[in-house]
Amino acid sequence: MPINAEYKGPADLPKVIPVFPLPGALLLPRGQMPLNIFEPRYLQMVDDALRDGHRLIGMIQPDVTHSHSSERPTLFKVGCVGRITQLAESGDGRYILELTGVARFKVVEEQTVLTPYRQCRVDYSAFVDDFTARKGEEDVDRPALLKALTQFLKINQLKVDWDGIESAPNEALVNALAMMSPYGPAEKQALLEAPNLKTRAEILIAVTEMDLAKKRTSGDPPLQ
Repeated sequence: MPINAEYKGPADLPKVIPVFPLPGALLLPRGQMPLNIFEPRYLQMVDDALRDGHRLIGMIQPDVTHSHSSERPTLFKVGCVGRITQLAESGDGRYILELTGVARFKVVEEQTVLTPYRQCRVDYSAFVDDFTARKGEEDVDRPALLKALTQFLKINQLKVDWDGIESAPNEALVNALAMMSPYGPAEKQALLEAPNLKTRAEILIAVTEMDLAKKRTSGDPPLQ
C-alpha cells in the first residue's frame, strides 16, 4: 500500500518509537497488518502516534522464553516499524487500524517513560535495504515457493486466489505468505530477521516442508 510519508533511509525515522509487543505477529516492510486495539494503554499509544504526526508504531514479539514477568516480558531484539495507514472507530471504544510496514529495527535500549505503553530507542542501520522496494526479489526461487505453498494448501484442504498469487511480485508474495503463515513465534522471528528476501523465502519453504513432513508422519487431521 502506498503511504503519504516518504522514507528514504534511517534518518527519516524517529530514533525512539512506541512498541506493541504481540506474540506471533509479523510485520514486514510494505506489508499490511490489521490490528484490533482495545486495551487502554494501546488506545493511548495510537492517540499519541497520531498526535505527534509520525503515525508510527513498532511491532515486536515478546521473548517469552527469556522473560521473568508476564506483565512486562523481555522483548526480542528485532522488530518492524509500521505507519498507521487506515483507522476506524468501532463505536464501542476500540480502534480498527492497519499498519503498513516501513523498516525493521534493532532495539538499542528500552526507555524509562511515563506512558503506559513501552518505548524503545532503536537503530535501523542494519536494515537499509528495507527502504528499497522489491530489493533482491530476482533472487527468490519462486517455483520452489509455489510448490511448497501448493503442498501446504492441499494437505490442509485450503483454497487461495491463485490469480492474485500469480500476479504478485516476489517481494509482496514472500512477505504476505510469511506474515500469514501459521507458525510459532520462533519461526516468525526467523522470518523477520532474515537478511534478505531470498533467505526469507528459503526459511519459509524449509519451515513449511518440516510442517508438512510432521503432518504426513503423525497422521494428524488437516487444519480446518
